[in-house]
Amino acid sequence: MKSHRKELWFETPGRRAFLNITPQVEAALQESGIREGLVLVNAMHITASVFINDDERGLHADYDAWLERLAPHEPVSAYRHNRTGEDNADAHMKRQVMGREVVVAVTEGKLDFGPWEQIFYGEFDGGRRKRALIKIIGE
Repeated sequence: MKSHRKELWFETPGRRAFLNITPQVEAALQESGIREGLVLVNAMHITASVFINDDERGLHADYDAWLERLAPHEPVSAYRHNRTGEDNADAHMKRQVMGREVVVAVTEGKLDFGPWEQIFYGEFDGGRRKRALIKIIGE
């Protein structure tokens, strides 16, 4: 069995963003030479997420609004975590809801997706460099 590891780095200017990283994951798969196996993609920061869904702007706006209703950023004083000097308790909660990672099957050298599926990096506390890990295993 072979394995391949790659890091993707991000720095979003705003507090929240959804980035389609499918092309970067596909490129890493091609670099790996693996034809049958699994791809793991995970956020390496506890205020970011990796998830699979449709690449549709309205859906992303709906996610953003829904997450802000579930765990609003303001008032930052409403969260005990923020008493440590942080202001990102909401980002931790948003990550928990959206998930840490995805695993996708690799079949005949391609990501084995269902219709409309794409891989996204979700940022909930932007403004600094963060990364996601791609780990590919197989033959």
